[in-house]
Amino acid sequence: DADLLRSSFVFGVGPETEGYSIDYRYFSPVKENDDSKYPVVIWLHGLSDGEYEGKQLTNNNIVYWASDEYQSRFGESGGAFIFVPRSLEEKDLFWSDSLIHPLRAAIDDFIAQNKDNVDLSRIYIGGYSMGGKMTLKMAVAYPEMFAAIFQICPAWSPSVEQYKLIKDIPIWLTSSKNDPIVNYNMSVAPGWDKICEVSTVPADCRFTTLSSARMGDGSLCSSGHAAWFAVNNDMFSYDDKAYPDSSTVNAKGEKVELKSPNGMISWLYSHTSDYDGAKATDM
Repeated sequence: DADLLRSSFVFGVGPETEGYSIDYRYFSPVKENDDSKYPVVIWLHGLSDGEYEGKQLTNNNIVYWASDEYQSRFGESGGAFIFVPRSLEEKDLFWSDSLIHPLRAAIDDFIAQNKDNVDLSRIYIGGYSMGGKMTLKMAVAYPEMFAAIFQICPAWSPSVEQYKLIKDIPIWLTSSKNDPIVNYNMSVAPGWDKICEVSTVPADCRFTTLSSARMGDGSLCSSGHAAWFAVNNDMFSYDDKAYPDSSTVNAKGEKVELKSPNGMISWLYSHTSDYDGAKATDM
């Protein structure tokens, strides 16, 4: 039940940094007397989904990742923190560059608050549309922090030089061919070509192309832009069959067959970084 899952997300707010404080909702897998280490998945919403506190959980299904089934897919940890910050759209800030430092400050503060249970080597960041843009901006700014990134119909395409800054990070790009907002042929596919050109881990990078954006039950989404529902369903339909109308390749040009339950979540968990928890030096 999505509403029940949303109610399990707790409110938090990061420290004021350069005039802004980023509020967020988060899910914690930590149980009483639990000394286990868990990954952190940072999920960045798209345009208009930050209009008010809590809306970042309503127009997508990232809350599914807090379900028992999806939590169990996080490898040996058996769970993960889900951290969902909100762009300050009421201040006309739409994951703009002025929020890069405040968002990093909120992430650092969250990690510090949960330091006994955070697996620093497994911090992942992803998002859709405007949030896909901010995913890339954060990765370019702080490549040492993220073990893997997943961008969905990102509303920004870095230059080759910017992609070189994240060339060692596994990247999963997802987009629909009939996206009316972020053009597949003019923006998304050229971005994938840049990843293929510079990546040092091409076998670990993936590009999923949807011929149409669908919900997990196979019904069409209201817009071809809504490729994030494929990701929210861990790249499978509700009956664990292959996601409708999709194909996936790696950056070596090889086809990747997704077999339930090994989708996006298991791919994320398979990647680690050397991040040691050091705070950013650019703030």
